[in-house]
Amino acid sequence: MGQQVESLRFAVRSRVLLKYFGQLSFLFAILTTAPFFFSLLTGEYHLGFRYGIVIAVSAVLGYLLNRVDAPDDMQDNEALVLSAAIFIFTPLLISFPMMGSGLSFVDALFEAVSGVTTTGLSTLGSVEQMPRTFLLSRAWLQWVGGLGIVVLSVAFLLPQCRVRRRLFVGNWEEGSLLASTKTYARLVLNVYLLLTISGIAALLILGVDWFNALTHILAAVSTGGFSTYDDSLSGLGGWYAQAVVTLFCFLGAVPLGIYYHSFQQGWQEFFGDGEIRTLFCAGITVTILLVLCMHLLDGFSLQDALRHGPLLAFSAQTTAGFASVTVADLSPASKLLLLVSMMVGGNVGSTAGGIKILRLIIVCSVVKMIIVRSGMPAHAVTEPHFMGRRFEAAEIERAFCLFVLFVAVVLFSWLPFIVMGYDPVDALFEIASATGTVGLSVGLSAADLPVLLKGVLCVDMLMGRLEMIALLTLFYPGTWLGKRKREKS
Repeated sequence: MGQQVESLRFAVRSRVLLKYFGQLSFLFAILTTAPFFFSLLTGEYHLGFRYGIVIAVSAVLGYLLNRVDAPDDMQDNEALVLSAAIFIFTPLLISFPMMGSGLSFVDALFEAVSGVTTTGLSTLGSVEQMPRTFLLSRAWLQWVGGLGIVVLSVAFLLPQCRVRRRLFVGNWEEGSLLASTKTYARLVLNVYLLLTISGIAALLILGVDWFNALTHILAAVSTGGFSTYDDSLSGLGGWYAQAVVTLFCFLGAVPLGIYYHSFQQGWQEFFGDGEIRTLFCAGITVTILLVLCMHLLDGFSLQDALRHGPLLAFSAQTTAGFASVTVADLSPASKLLLLVSMMVGGNVGSTAGGIKILRLIIVCSVVKMIIVRSGMPAHAVTEPHFMGRRFEAAEIERAFCLFVLFVAVVLFSWLPFIVMGYDPVDALFEIASATGTVGLSVGLSAADLPVLLKGVLCVDMLMGRLEMIALLTLFYPGTWLGKRKREKS
């Protein structure tokens, strides 16, 4: 069997990787013009100069690599390697302008990785005194990272149909595809833009100034969680503004394709969707339990628990990472409750992180099926399903693979924290937050965190955003060594 598999496997082709990485790099240069022009408008020219260098490097690299003559087909491993490469390349370049705000390279890289993976963890003790360009670029990076540079490339740049599909399916769910890959990518982008504009308008109506409305909604619809305030949502003002941000976190954690289906077929499609209802029920369940924990164990009055509990619960469930209270002050029971919620995460096909609710449903359905089969005749046939939908073998395989890998990454990342003497519950919370791309923190992510542990959290954030497989494929020796397909241009 091993020899048969080996005979069918092809290593990645350098010309394919170089050409299409060039196209992704060129798009990244275009996207970076947003913080560049903003720095010019705010008079923060020293940061604008650094962003100008990033744009120039990306554009030149993109132009040169795009001239490489490459085939118009793409293997699965090539699509995964490209996805991982752009998520590593982006924070490395963005670290340079972030260092212009006074950060060391390690902290700038941590901030950039946290941004592009839509996590929201930060080593900064305070952000309120940071340049406005820095604050906008963090939120913008999360917004871009939420939809994905690859998806944007599919929507606008890549002309080859087979290449588009390989890249898109590698970064989105194949079951979500409609007429064509490019059409669907543009529909997703239109939904993303509409959610963003609607959220900004809602906050402006509530009296939030334009800059904070912009940055918080960019971070909300991407379920990123970066705030311009040290105390996150508490600094935003009244409860209504905080609730609006939380609402758009929920809307971002919903499969973006469902909005198009609902517009075409009626909004009963949205409210009747099983995954969305499960996400909402999970948020409500966590809310009830968290309110009880905050009131009975954490010393919150019932009124304060009812105010902060829902915001924190839905922030964890949607993997947004906003907070209206200091998470470090909560009891271990509250932290563990949030930890489980963060690991589960939002819906497949959304900007949310975590294992994803549908995959957990698949795992539970298979376990239930095994238990049910134990009491049935040997010849009886039963298959895992959810609300009338039968799960395919490929879905089950992917769900179990990602579930096991997610848990394994969390546990292995936990070991160095334990060895270095950190509190087990706090360490596990921080790692789950990083791997789930959430951003809620108990205070371990700080400037004085050892470089090794900052590196561990950066890897966790990348693992969570790329859903493990892409990063593992990048570092798998067989990806690079072995026979290659004959390259036909």
